[in-house]
Parts: sequence; C-alpha cells; structure tokens
Amino acid sequence: MITEKADLEYIDQLTDLRIAYLTEDHGNLTEEEKERITSSLPDYYKKHLNNDLFVYICRTDSEIVSCCFLLVTEKPANPDFLNGKTGTILNVYTKPEHRHKGYAKKLMEMMLDDARMMELDFVELKATEDGYGLYKKVGFKDAASKYHNMKYVL
Repeated sequence: MITEKADLEYIDQLTDLRIAYLTEDHGNLTEEEKERITSSLPDYYKKHLNNDLFVYICRTDSEIVSCCFLLVTEKPANPDFLNGKTGTILNVYTKPEHRHKGYAKKLMEMMLDDARMMELDFVELKATEDGYGLYKKVGFKDAASKYHNMKYVL
C-alpha cells in the first residue's frame, strides 16, 4: 500500500469516497443531496486541495482504499491558538473491505506529523463511536469547554 497526500489526479475517487463516508455517517442521501454534493466537490477540491485542505490517502496502484482530510483554518490569534492556525479533521474513511488493517491510523499519524510541521496550534475532530478508539490511540483527548457548541442554520 502507498500512503501519500492526494493531488488533483484523484478528484473523482475523492468525490466517491466523500459520498461513501457521508452515506455511512448520515444514512442514505437523497438523490438531490447526492447530486448537489457530487457536482460541487470537484470545484471545491480544485480550489482548496493542498492549499488549505490536505487529503491523506492509502492506495493500491490506482485505487484509494482509505483517506482523511485536514482542513486548515487561520484565525486571529488568541491564548488558545497563538499562531492563529488550527486544523479540523474530516472524512476519515476506509472502504469496508479494507478496515482493521491500520490504514487510517497510519494516515492519521502522517497528517499529525504534517500538522506539527505547519505549526498548527491544535487539530480537532468530532468522533463517531467507531472512530473514537483510533483517535484515542493516536493521542486525541476529549475536549472540555466552557462554551456550548451551537450553530445557526440558514
């Protein structure tokens, strides 16, 4: 297996993996959701891949079997992030037939090494029950905050 950062050559496979991940995470997507997401992703990847979105892949010669995304955000510095740069992990996914072989762990370690080199203040994620053990193994800790996680849907 080859582990590396993805480039634009893999846009179609990254789109398929994102849809597979979202289907597992959210349940079946409607045809409209699937179509809108699938049509928007190639342009998103072209704009962001290896700029502020880094995608780590594990592949055979031509097929990606596992991936994880690191989205880097720059914010005004404060005591919690002195450099102003943080990372959010998204889309940690391994095709079902390739799970429990250590691919996601290897990609996470690669990604965390790069996050250190980028001098990110921290990397965060939202863990599913299935992924929780993996994230603990690579060093993530449960985050406690005096703030409430909220959002406003438009």
